[in-house]
Amino acid sequence: MTNYVIGVDYGTESGRVLLVDAVNGKLIASAVIPYAHHFITEVDERIPYTLPSGTAIQDPQDYVDVLTQGIPQVLHKTTITKSQIIGIGFDFTSSTILPVDACYEPLCFQSEFTKNHHAYVKLWKHQLSLPIKDELYTIAQQQNARWFRQLGSTISEEWAIPKIIETFRAAPEIYDAAAHFIEAGDWIVGQLTQNFTKNNCALGFKTCWTEEDGFPSDYFSQVDALLGQTIEQKLTAPVKKIGDCAGTLTADWATRLGLSAGIAVATCIIDAHAGVIGAGVHESGTLLMVMGTSTCHLMVHEELHEIEGISGVVKDSIIPGLYGYEAGQPAVGDLFASFVQTFAPQNTHEQLEKRAATLKLGESGLMALDWHNGTRSILSFLRRIPLPQGT
Repeated sequence: MTNYVIGVDYGTESGRVLLVDAVNGKLIASAVIPYAHHFITEVDERIPYTLPSGTAIQDPQDYVDVLTQGIPQVLHKTTITKSQIIGIGFDFTSSTILPVDACYEPLCFQSEFTKNHHAYVKLWKHQLSLPIKDELYTIAQQQNARWFRQLGSTISEEWAIPKIIETFRAAPEIYDAAAHFIEAGDWIVGQLTQNFTKNNCALGFKTCWTEEDGFPSDYFSQVDALLGQTIEQKLTAPVKKIGDCAGTLTADWATRLGLSAGIAVATCIIDAHAGVIGAGVHESGTLLMVMGTSTCHLMVHEELHEIEGISGVVKDSIIPGLYGYEAGQPAVGDLFASFVQTFAPQNTHEQLEKRAATLKLGESGLMALDWHNGTRSILSFLRRIPLPQGT
């Protein structure tokens, strides 16, 4: 009997559910579930005030809907029985930070916090922590600890810690009520298994964590004494490496999804990092560009090198036994979509793609893309170097 696995890819605007042959990787069926609430940037009927410019939050109910709608849709398209499905795995757009209570219920689901935007998921492109990022960078540069060097000697406002500190300062009631701050991908895995863990991929690239040293307690305390006393307990959970089984599907979720209880649920991985594996990359020294809303430049290598300006290096974060390196550009698909919607609304992306496909390389004259959403390329390091006077 042939066995199959389900893969769920959570992006910025939708979730994609795939049913795949476990032996040869052949795609059997798929479904795309757009997020009902998209991402919230300015006004939402639940929040009785105009959101600050730079806000990008989401409703975690949309992530649940991807499962409850997408998996039954995929199963309905085939004759495969649930007994043939042996596991389910996830990738998720990272730096997607969710405050939850001690039972891992999102605070935005609770009536007393529904009207507070800090109770919702802060998406990777949420930009309000930019001033905090600059403060964090200054302190980190003074300490020059291993975690900082492995993150390319830089800090991005996209990452988890600046967003958590934003909540700590702007909404202390949310910070205090949050027993945990968790990546949305780990939250979904924990929901299905009732075994809440954290994946080493997101921990290493987004929360100043290293396998050797854990979290930088002295750094957090230098940023703020009270933060140093409280933040680690809100971040700590058993760590699982990419490729590990995070737990098994509970009976309740098996019934909701039409699957068998007890099947394996994999540890979540960052979405672009999963693309490296999907592209068949497995050899040290191979670099791959994964293009989407943003573009990530990813490489696996057998050696550890501290490289200024990249977005980090974490062992076992893509392929077991190898170090995963990341850099990239935050606005790519976002930028194309903005152009089409603003300057060519009568055209579809498909029409423009067909016309662009007739061009030879370089014929369009396009040389570079602006860095809407910030930058996580080598320029994120170079821009900190003081320019000569008069430049």
